[in-house]
Amino acid sequence: DLELQTDGNRSGHLQNGELGECPFSIPRVNDDVVRIIAAQLAEIGDQFDKEIKARVVNDLVQHLLNENLSREEITRHMSEAVEGLVRAVPSDMEQEKAMLVLAMVLTKKIANTMPSLLQRVFSTTVNYISQQLHNYVVRMVSGVTA
Repeated sequence: DLELQTDGNRSGHLQNGELGECPFSIPRVNDDVVRIIAAQLAEIGDQFDKEIKARVVNDLVQHLLNENLSREEITRHMSEAVEGLVRAVPSDMEQEKAMLVLAMVLTKKIANTMPSLLQRVFSTTVNYISQQLHNYVVRMVSGVTA
């Protein structure tokens, strides 16, 4: 699967000598434009990073540690956390953009707090984004096709 890395580069796994398709079905885009979008999201994320209270991160860590919770339940907890945080975002920012950045910042904070949860929190975040923000991600880059 093609994956956009935090630095705006793509990585992927070779399948029969060719890169696989992106899981978000995003059309081919200009790499420079993708890097610009990634840099803008990272800048917003740095601002949000200071606003996220440790309690929110710790609550999500506890849910992720609970092996009895299903993938759907964990994703629901992530969604609730993001929705709670997005209420404090300035109204001039697109809500979907804020939700996307908040989900990524929460993922980073959880992974930094408890590195052993990296795989589970990453999977949860990808699931959350694909369920809640798929159309936004596609729209965000649809105008920048190569």
